[in-house]
Amino acid sequence: MACFSLSSLNLSAKASPFCFESNTSHKPLFSSCSVAVGSRDKTSRCRVSVCRAAAVVFSNLDADDFRHPLDKQNTLLLRAIPGLNEIAKALLGTVAEQVMLLENIATSVLVSENQLPELHQLMVEAAEILNIEAPDLYVRQSPVPNAYTLAMSGKKPFVVVHTSLVELLTRKELQAVLAHELGHLKCDHGVWLTFANILTLGAYTIPGIGGIIAQRLEEQLFRWLRSAELTCDRAALLVAQDPKVVMSVLMKLAGGCPSMADQLNVDAFLDQARSYEKAASSPIGWYIRNAQTRQLSHPLPVLRAREIDEWSRSQDYRSILQRAVQSNSLQKV
Repeated sequence: MACFSLSSLNLSAKASPFCFESNTSHKPLFSSCSVAVGSRDKTSRCRVSVCRAAAVVFSNLDADDFRHPLDKQNTLLLRAIPGLNEIAKALLGTVAEQVMLLENIATSVLVSENQLPELHQLMVEAAEILNIEAPDLYVRQSPVPNAYTLAMSGKKPFVVVHTSLVELLTRKELQAVLAHELGHLKCDHGVWLTFANILTLGAYTIPGIGGIIAQRLEEQLFRWLRSAELTCDRAALLVAQDPKVVMSVLMKLAGGCPSMADQLNVDAFLDQARSYEKAASSPIGWYIRNAQTRQLSHPLPVLRAREIDEWSRSQDYRSILQRAVQSNSLQKV
C-alpha cells in the first residue's frame, strides 16, 4: 500500500499494495522480488514487455486458498470491533471519495491499451491468472518506489504505480507487484485498507474522543495490515510462480537501485533473512523484533522474504499449482 496525499481534507492515507518503500514509518511498503529478464534499453527505461513464464490461470481460485492464517485471525478481530464499519463509512464519505479519485486522475497517467499498452498487458495477464477483474491502473511520477490500491464504496478500484518503481524492477518483478495489489482486491482488503487508513489518521480530528479511538485502534489496524501484506505476497507468487522473483522485489525495496541491480543476490538476501530470524529468536531479540514492527504498516522485508520462501515449499502452494489450467490468451516469451 502506498501513501497518497489528501491535502484538501488534511488526510494522508496509506493505501495497500504491494507497496514498496523503506518501512521505517507508517507508510506502506510492498515487497516483491525480481529475476532479471534481459536488459533494459537505457533510452526508454519505463518501457515494459509481457514475459509470462507459464500460460496458466487459476480458474477456481478462492481468496481463502492462499490467505495467510494471520490475515484470517486479524480480520476476525477487526470485524469484531463494535461500530467500526459505521465509523469508517462516516469518515469515508462522498466528498473524501471524490477528492481521492479526482486527485489521482489529475496527477497520474491512466494506463490502457492505447496508453502504456505493455504495462496494461501485464495487469490484464495477472488479473486473468488470479481470476479477478482487472482494476484501473495509473502511473504516477514519484521518486519513492511504491505501489498501492484504493477501493472505495461504489467505485471501481484502481492501482497506482510510481515511476521509480518501474525503473527499479524487472518486468517479472513489476507484474508480481501488480499481482500483490490484485491480491488485496481478491481478498476484499481494498475497502478495509482505505477505511483503516482514513480512520487511523482522520479519527484524530474528532473532538474529544478522536485521539482515544485512534490510539486504541492503531496497533490492531497495523497488525491487520501487516498480515494482509503476507497474504498478498502469496498472490504475487501465484502469478510469478518463482519465489525468487518475489524475494528479489523485497530485496530491491530494502536496498536496491537500478545501477547495481545486476549485483544483487537473492540467495544472499534469503540467508540474511534467516540470520535475522535466528537473532530474533532469543528473549531480547524477540522484544526488539516486536518493537521494530509494532508501528509498521508492512512486515520487515526480511520477514516477508522468509515467509514467501517457506510458503513456496508448502503442500498448500503445490496443491494450488496443480489446479492451474492452460490459458490460450496468455502470451509466452
